[in-house]
Amino acid sequence: MLTEWYRNIEFAHPWVLGALLLLPVLIYEYIRRNNKQQASMLVTTTHFINKTQSLRISLRHVLFVLRCLAIICLVIALARPREKFTETRNEGEGIDIMLCFDISGSMTEKDFTPNRLEASKQVALNFVRNRPGDEIGIVIFSNLSFTLCPLTADHNAVLNQIQSIESGYLQDEGTAIGSGLATSVDRLRTDKAKSKIIILLTDGVDFGGTIPPDMALQMAKLYGIKVYTIGVGSEKEVDEVVDSPLGPVVQHKKLEFNEALLKKLADETGGQYFHATDNTALQKIYESINQLEKSKIEVTSYDRYTDKFMPLVIAALIYLLIEIVLRYTVFRKYP
Repeated sequence: MLTEWYRNIEFAHPWVLGALLLLPVLIYEYIRRNNKQQASMLVTTTHFINKTQSLRISLRHVLFVLRCLAIICLVIALARPREKFTETRNEGEGIDIMLCFDISGSMTEKDFTPNRLEASKQVALNFVRNRPGDEIGIVIFSNLSFTLCPLTADHNAVLNQIQSIESGYLQDEGTAIGSGLATSVDRLRTDKAKSKIIILLTDGVDFGGTIPPDMALQMAKLYGIKVYTIGVGSEKEVDEVVDSPLGPVVQHKKLEFNEALLKKLADETGGQYFHATDNTALQKIYESINQLEKSKIEVTSYDRYTDKFMPLVIAALIYLLIEIVLRYTVFRKYP
């Protein structure tokens, strides 16, 4: 807890903390004077008596400790500790973006590191971090489509939702590109932003779903939404275990996706089609989209402070009060 407090605290007058360097001097002087006061002379007739100390003598240093604690609190309070809050204000014209992820079973193929879906998630996270001021949402699809995160300027929420994406989340298998695109369009159609785009990422051929891709394409054109499509998958063959009358058999197959459909979706909406064959290519694609779709946003950051010195002042006064009470009661000296 103390570490967390210190991480969020800064001092308005940090140079005042230099006064704490005088504390070792005070401690040294106290020890030196205390040793002088304890000077004694041995008497041969009393050396056999057991040495005993009363509670009052054992606790005689408490007053000095309380005084030191009070000084420490006062010095820190004079340095004026304050909690810093950084706020940002966006001014200008942002872009509304829907990230449309294919999460079908084939997205777990390992021709990307560690697999297609995890690689796609990582580059999407970096993309979101580089889009301050834009509202971003997430749609996922396999045989069904689902809005995982509606449009929002809260990028922390978007990042958390991207990290939570897993293959099989929607259970039904398939690659309903039309349904995924239509759901993304529906989330953008009523928005007032001048620029609206969808980034659709898939590795399969359209199969399943209730809305054909051509119908989803017409919806995107009607509402002036650009579609950037990314076909994910290398040209290499992968092994697939299938059942046969003789038992499980390993077959080689080449993973394909409907490149013509993805090109059509992009071309007719004013977007672009990209083919990602590995992690590096996928990263470069998102960087290209980031350059193509520039936001006219001016982000203004300003700091707000809340003073935190009052508890220290109160603590110092309590220490001093306890010291005074003890000095004139328990530790009172009589002439």
